[in-house]
Amino acid sequence: MKKKESGKVVCANKKAYHEFTIEQVFEAGMALTGPEIKSLRAGKANLRDGYAQIRQNELFLYNVHISPYTFATQTPSDPLRVRKLLLHRREINKLIGKLERQGYTLVPLKIYLNSQGRAKLSLGLAKGKKLYDKRATLKKKEADRDLERALRRR
Repeated sequence: MKKKESGKVVCANKKAYHEFTIEQVFEAGMALTGPEIKSLRAGKANLRDGYAQIRQNELFLYNVHISPYTFATQTPSDPLRVRKLLLHRREINKLIGKLERQGYTLVPLKIYLNSQGRAKLSLGLAKGKKLYDKRATLKKKEADRDLERALRRR
């Protein structure tokens, strides 16, 4: 479930923390083709509009763009294809129970390569924020920064 990732962060979804309240983070493996992993190692991926869903007791990743590898000899696959995520059955069952509650969704937070060179995805169990929640978060961040500045001056 929660593990410290060590390795290269390929891409991060910074907007997810602004748009959603992240309640829990899961680590999932990804079923990729050879050219896709090479493209990830080159840092060519985008998580901006991505999301994950459970279909037939399996977890799938939608709308994540992994650019085609330029030096691939086989025909390039669709950059936005649906990719299977690899989690233990126990974790998928836990997610099914939590996603049945209204307002929860699975948002990809970052893709990184672990110490063995495998592509991993940090998935956040998230609840959407309202506009006033976003404003309150920004105000709190700004107040914390002002407090830090004031403490540094002393």
